[in-house]
Amino acid sequence: MGLQPPSRLTALKWLGFVTAVWVQSISGNNYTFSNYSDALKTLMNLTQVQLNNLSVAKDVGKAFGLLAGLASDRFPTWLLLLIGSVEGLLGYGAQWLVVSKTISPLPYWTMCIFLCMGGNSSTWMNTAVLVTCIRNFRKNRGPVAGILKGYVGLSTAIFTDICNALFSDSSADFLLMLSLAPFAVCLTAMIFLKEVPPSATTLEENQESKYFNMFNIVAVVVAVYLLANDFMGSRGHLFSIVFSGILLVLLASPLIIPAYIAIKSWSEKRTVSDIEDQSIDPLLVREAIPDTQVRQEAVQEAKPAASGMAVVVHGAVKKQQPAIGEDHTILQAFKTADFWVLFLSFLCGVGPGMMVMNNMGQMGSALGYSDVSIFVSLLSIMGFFGRIISGTVSEYCIKRAATPRPLFNAVSQILLAVGFIVMAIGVPGCLYIGSVLVGVCYGVRLAVTVPAASELFGLKYYGLIYNILILNLPLGSFLFSGLLAGYLYDAQATTTSSGGNECYGTHCYQLCFFILAVTCLVGSGLDVLLASKTKNLYKKISMSKRSKSLR
Repeated sequence: MGLQPPSRLTALKWLGFVTAVWVQSISGNNYTFSNYSDALKTLMNLTQVQLNNLSVAKDVGKAFGLLAGLASDRFPTWLLLLIGSVEGLLGYGAQWLVVSKTISPLPYWTMCIFLCMGGNSSTWMNTAVLVTCIRNFRKNRGPVAGILKGYVGLSTAIFTDICNALFSDSSADFLLMLSLAPFAVCLTAMIFLKEVPPSATTLEENQESKYFNMFNIVAVVVAVYLLANDFMGSRGHLFSIVFSGILLVLLASPLIIPAYIAIKSWSEKRTVSDIEDQSIDPLLVREAIPDTQVRQEAVQEAKPAASGMAVVVHGAVKKQQPAIGEDHTILQAFKTADFWVLFLSFLCGVGPGMMVMNNMGQMGSALGYSDVSIFVSLLSIMGFFGRIISGTVSEYCIKRAATPRPLFNAVSQILLAVGFIVMAIGVPGCLYIGSVLVGVCYGVRLAVTVPAASELFGLKYYGLIYNILILNLPLGSFLFSGLLAGYLYDAQATTTSSGGNECYGTHCYQLCFFILAVTCLVGSGLDVLLASKTKNLYKKISMSKRSKSLR
């Protein structure tokens, strides 16, 4: 039997996904602190600890992402996007006023609040996009998470390269872009991104996979294009204008997919209408089997929602703890060892990554680099490849070999430890090597953990559970960047005449890098433990995927 004619609702679902990609392309603003941290440090005469605490304040904004998680189960997607875009406009707008010297530097505590607002804005955007898209494409969670998180990784390079191309690496203009671009893009996504019914048949799921492959191809082209631009360097104003124009065209190119679906739907409906006008009776009445199949699959989807069902014991009603893989409330998830193993392993992965991203400006200066924008872009682009490859490959390995997703995190943690050791030793080009490894492994950690959490604890309360895990970003930033890196750097630095401090040489971060390498190995061990505890769950998921593909 052929494919059902694609409906207008399907086209709308894919148009919503395209706008979700755009939102993610501009919502990685939390990873761009290194691009303007030196300007803040100079204007406010800060020590490294004070500067790192500003970056921690930015990451603490993610802790308030719990509000976005709670709201995602109660309010529509457009409202979450509106809140995030307005908050980012205020948070980054205030920083722009300071860095552009439109106003005099604000008190330190005030700057902490505005950085916190800027950091929190992305949690509303990310929650709205991830929760909505994973629910819309629940049979392809790995590719969804990989593509969306991949574009978050690319967003830093997109902002950095466009700003360098058009505004000559101006920190003030960069902050202006951070405040205005997300606001404009979210206004567009508010119109088209909404929850729609997921695919109901195996044929629709296979069609989705083909479309996701197209998204992957476009994303890789964008990443390679950005990487090539970084290594080519500045080629004049006209070249910069052309570069920015081509980049915007590439970002808009996924619109071809919903346009194709809409045109195909219109064409097939027109064909059906012509047949009906000719009064030709259909050869087959609509079969009941597909409807039954749809209902059965709907029941299967609903089963996790009925988890934790009440049972009567001696006349009293007790609620059973749901099994792993079923829908958990946040309190039920807290009662499982799997949640805390996932939480701690996530901390051991993202904490070291946040330290590098927040301190790249000072790490580059310590090693004699006057411009660190290429390292910021490398972190971003390599993070993209880590996210998009791990999302797709992990989904494939689950289907074919029942490989638990946490195993991918375990391997990435070992590679991350190698990266820190290379930077600690200080071999020639160590910052290039470190940027590549840290970017890739940090990307893998984010892209794999997002669908893994939904597979372990269900989709019903996923928005809140996701934001509980994201607490590791501010926590990791505080522990590894604000405390560890800040104090170890200041212990090696010398005081400047203006009241700040500076450090030059590989010794500035050497001890810190060794400590982070050990932390990564601990995280790898936790991931192996989680993989062993969840292997039966992934066997069931694998069997389910393979049985559907045989229908």
